[in-house]
Amino acid sequence: MYRRWLLPALAILLSIVLVACTIANTPQLQTKVENTTEATNTNQQLLKGSAKRVVALSSLSADIISRLDQTKVVGITGSKLFKNDSRFKDIPRVSEGQSPPNLEKVIALKPDLVIGAEGFSNIPIQKLQQLGISTLLTKVNSWESLEELTKTLAQSINANPQLLLNRYKTFLPDKPTQSPSILALVSRQPILAPNKNSWAGDLLAKFQAKNIAADLQGKSPVGGYVTLSAEKVLEANPEVIILVNPPQGNSEALLLDSLKKEAFWQQLQATENNRVYVFDYYGLVNPGSIDAIEKACQQLKQALFIPQS
Repeated sequence: MYRRWLLPALAILLSIVLVACTIANTPQLQTKVENTTEATNTNQQLLKGSAKRVVALSSLSADIISRLDQTKVVGITGSKLFKNDSRFKDIPRVSEGQSPPNLEKVIALKPDLVIGAEGFSNIPIQKLQQLGISTLLTKVNSWESLEELTKTLAQSINANPQLLLNRYKTFLPDKPTQSPSILALVSRQPILAPNKNSWAGDLLAKFQAKNIAADLQGKSPVGGYVTLSAEKVLEANPEVIILVNPPQGNSEALLLDSLKKEAFWQQLQATENNRVYVFDYYGLVNPGSIDAIEKACQQLKQALFIPQS
């Protein structure tokens, strides 16, 4: 059972490490857009809303562009989030899973804008830039950066972002109050938790959750995440624990049963009070899509006993 838990945990860890390692070994291509969303090669013509044919190399950007103006999306990354989404049924896939995009497929679509995610898309974005194709390289690690990305994408295709921005506001508590102490576990070996510099950490802060790892810094190779010892978890003794299913998905029972075998697990007040919740990787760790974010927010309201708006 332990090995069955370890493999999914490693999958999450490797997914996050992949981003960190790619960033560390890729030339810096970005310029800041209001300090939250990063862009590359965004020329004045693009800023005037000239993009008509957009290829999105991240699921979140594809989702946002589609919601702003579905006619502008001509290519997307292959993501399980869109498996049964009728909006993307006939849109060509230029990549699948964690594999790099097929640049020949991208070029064949004749895009006037290609949007990538920092860490996953740096190298293909650089190659497309060299071919004279306008590109946008984005990073969403906070709620504010999600809003800024939406505004930037709307500007690039001459769309109005307000309806989508208004929808985002409905995801958050109307009047957040101080919530219980919480620990989000994205990996068991090692114990990896988000601090305030990650999407997950910022989302917890929006709910006024007392994230026990918020202000911690460590030697983890993953930006925005820290490694914790079992002793540190016991010392913090969180009231609520969130477990994260890896990207490929596993059963709730498998996650919980494996952790019950850990010596420290039964000593935590979260387990004693049955306040342990399982969240999907998309929405909490990786924003993924608007629906995934909304689902994560609804789960947080339930886990923290916040009345649904």
